[in-house]
Formats: sequence, C-alpha cells, structure tokens
Amino acid sequence: MGKRYFCDYCDRSFQDNLHNRKKHLNGVQHLRAKRVWYDLFRDAAAILQEEQTKKPCRKFLQTGQCDFGSNCRFSHMTEQDLEKLSAQVQGEKRLKELQREGADIPPGTIEDWLDKRAQRLSAAQSDSALPEKPAPFQYPPGWPPVQELPPSLQAPPPGGWLVPPNLQWG
Repeated sequence: MGKRYFCDYCDRSFQDNLHNRKKHLNGVQHLRAKRVWYDLFRDAAAILQEEQTKKPCRKFLQTGQCDFGSNCRFSHMTEQDLEKLSAQVQGEKRLKELQREGADIPPGTIEDWLDKRAQRLSAAQSDSALPEKPAPFQYPPGWPPVQELPPSLQAPPPGGWLVPPNLQWG
C-alpha cells in the first residue's frame, strides 16, 4: 500500500508522493480548511476591524444561514455581536495598558478557580430535579418473553425431581 500522508487541516489521508501532496496542498479545500484553522487564533481586534469593513450578509440576516458559511465575503455578525467584540477589544487594550504601566494584576489562583467551580456545580445540582437514589432496574412489562422450554432443558422444581422408587440409586 505504501506510505500515506495525513492532512490535519482537512482530516483526510492519501497516498504520499510528490504529485499527490502538491495537488492537495495547493487545492481549494485544503487552503480553506487551513484558513479556518488559523482564523481560530486571530486577535479580536483584527476580527473586529475586518468585520466592520464588510457589509452585512442579506441571506444570513433573513434566514439565519448562508450557503457560503465561513467563506462568505459578507459579515454574518449582528450589531450585538459587533458590540460584544468591541467591548472585548477595549477590555484587552485596558489590560495591556495596565500591564505596561506596571500595575500588579494578581493572577487567578487554582484555589479561586476550584472554589468557583464548586459553587457552579452545587448550584447546578440544586437546580436539577434528579432523584437522590436511582430507581432499581425493572424490565418493561412483558419482558423477557415467556418461553416454554422442552422438559430436558427445564430447571428442576424447588423440591427436586420426584424419582420413582424403582429408579433410585441404591
């Protein structure tokens, strides 16, 4: 079968030779998948700047979906999304300014995180209506189906088999 090349961006593999690899790496599907992957790590300010220059996608605004998806040249962000993104960018700028000024910003400790997590979990458990003790398992009515077994396969009755006296072991 030979060596196979696996592309992490496209999540597919193919026979590894120079022709196939060049064809795949220059293909539209690979380039789009690679762009989508790197877009996940873009800075919020760059995303905001790009989305503000785009016009809104009419199809996305009307139906809530667009056939082009992430490849659409129009913006799929609503005004609220843009406001949230703008607030995030402003918060990041303020944080960077504070760090430049030398302000001591204490990092969150693991204990703080564990306390918050415990509070979230306890709140979630108190909100849920799960019973304290799970009910014992019960078969649904009519299950398992009753089958008549031939006498040779039936279990002995609780008192044992009645053996006539002339057939008893001696």
